[in-house]
Amino acid sequence: MSIRTLRAVAATLAVALGAMACGSSSSSGATSAPKGLPSFYAVPDGVATKQAGALLKWEKISVAGVHGTTYRVMYVSTDENDGPAAVTGLIFVPSTPPPSGGYKIVSWSHGTNGMADQCAPSLDPASAVVSLTSLNDLLDQGWEVTASDYQGEGTPPGLLPYLVGDLSARNTIDIVRAAQHLPAAHASTTYLVWGHSEGGQTAMFAWNLGPSYGSQSGLNLVGVVAGAPPSQFQYIYDALQTSPYRFYLFMAAVGFNTAYGSNAAPLNQVLTSKAINLIPDLSKGCFNYLESTFDKYSMTELVKANPFNVSAWKPLLAANDPGDFSTSNAVPLLIYQGGSDEQIPVVSTQLLASHLCGLGQDLERWIYPGLSHTGVIPVSANDMIHWMTDRFAGDPDPDPYQPTGEAGIQTTTCPS
Repeated sequence: MSIRTLRAVAATLAVALGAMACGSSSSSGATSAPKGLPSFYAVPDGVATKQAGALLKWEKISVAGVHGTTYRVMYVSTDENDGPAAVTGLIFVPSTPPPSGGYKIVSWSHGTNGMADQCAPSLDPASAVVSLTSLNDLLDQGWEVTASDYQGEGTPPGLLPYLVGDLSARNTIDIVRAAQHLPAAHASTTYLVWGHSEGGQTAMFAWNLGPSYGSQSGLNLVGVVAGAPPSQFQYIYDALQTSPYRFYLFMAAVGFNTAYGSNAAPLNQVLTSKAINLIPDLSKGCFNYLESTFDKYSMTELVKANPFNVSAWKPLLAANDPGDFSTSNAVPLLIYQGGSDEQIPVVSTQLLASHLCGLGQDLERWIYPGLSHTGVIPVSANDMIHWMTDRFAGDPDPDPYQPTGEAGIQTTTCPS
């Protein structure tokens, strides 16, 4: 679930950020920028009157090495109560002239990087979309790339609602809507979603919501690529309890509480008092800080009860598990994963694919042998791009293309 490897790659790149131009729907701020963040992250007045996808403000920024133009944006999405919420993110526009109808869009949904304002990928654009190399590969195809920070990173209130799938999916769809209102973006209404890990779960929810939520404003979702999407939450819970990544479970409990509130998601039923006292630490740093801070605690020190045995938590876990989807749709779906994934059990995506096939869904699942959770991303990138090219071209689904990123890739589709 970590994007630690990706950020390490990006950290080696020279990134020069400088505001070059700025536009906004309002000059006054209803909410100050979170502490330590630039003034751009102040939320303007009037968000409550805006529709999802409204563009609140934007600024053009310089990012070394990007084959296009980068815009930091703030736009409107919806919260768990369907109210308007300000969200930040990035829009990368190719350097090639826009085609008739505008640039087709790949909306990237990011993986686990923390839960605090300072973890917003838009603060560090070079690390926002997989890696600079993959970003440029997308831009060189003539595709625009959008990348939401998600609610809670970069903008108030509170922490990121971690693993609340419909919220991050709305954020990922609504930034595509927002791109329609950025004149320099020349954005098409045709888009595709690609995400990995936490972003893979987001991609799955975008797949589930896109035909209804996205189409309300005329968007056309033509495909979804979900990398190592968390599903079959019971398996993940069991697998992570003795893993170095067990702090994800603590993050998820607090994320659900952030989204649903203490009545629906009572923390005192699943977390110890020690864990509850540690919640402020989630605001103090991002992935590496959280990993080192919580590594000293065992599960028994933090978790009071298995949430799958707590009546209040069962419906929340089901509502955010792609393994509990009950319908199929016509949007092409690709699920991929490293065969030696140390964070998401490989069997979980097998069970997910089998479940969706049972609903009548057409999908593909590619497993790259021997590759880790994040190690699969650079190896599979060209295969993902080929698959996306076919989707934008309207080619048949399932795609007859066989991935070539490494030898022995296991490919499966639903039985005919």
